[in-house]
Amino acid sequence: MIRVVIVDDHQLVSDGLAMVLRDEADLVVCGQAGSVADAAPLVRDTKPDIVVMDFHFPDGTGPDAAAAIRRIQPNARFVFLSRDDSESAWLAAVEAGAGAFIHKSRAADDVIDAVRRVAGGDSLIAPSKIASLLSRNRDRNGKKDSLSAREREVLKLMSGGLSSREIAGQMGISYATVRTHIRSLDTKLGAHSKIEAVATAREMKLID
Repeated sequence: MIRVVIVDDHQLVSDGLAMVLRDEADLVVCGQAGSVADAAPLVRDTKPDIVVMDFHFPDGTGPDAAAAIRRIQPNARFVFLSRDDSESAWLAAVEAGAGAFIHKSRAADDVIDAVRRVAGGDSLIAPSKIASLLSRNRDRNGKKDSLSAREREVLKLMSGGLSSREIAGQMGISYATVRTHIRSLDTKLGAHSKIEAVATAREMKLID
């Protein structure tokens, strides 16, 4: 028997998934939690083989919960089930040791198959996908590290919709200096406009 815990803050989703899994003769749902804070204590008490969990919670993320769970049960394996299909979510799931990352639009049979295969030691995240995510993350971190404090300040003001002249006035520097910082930002971020630079910076979580 494969023991499963479900961690999802949407009760309807959690109950529906529990119902689907309980219909399988080899799966046992031994508990449900709705927050990061409740996940680790539940795992401690129920000792599941697999934790199926959402990615986003009001009090944290799935990877936060996974880190806490691993301290209690190092052998627990994870299937992330989320609507967030962003590269940052995939990377965080990989770094958290996920055996599978499944979009919530997928069929119930896909989740059941993932639970069984991950419990058996398989990873459903292709090595090429993992390598690509890690490579892009290294590139992203390199770009972050290349930005000066002044460039980060200009970027933040750009994201607030200020013009170059307004940025110059607020920072107490010349318009020409602001333009130099913006050109440098475009180069370092691989952008071709202020809008693209801001969008790239948001994706890299350099700004809110």
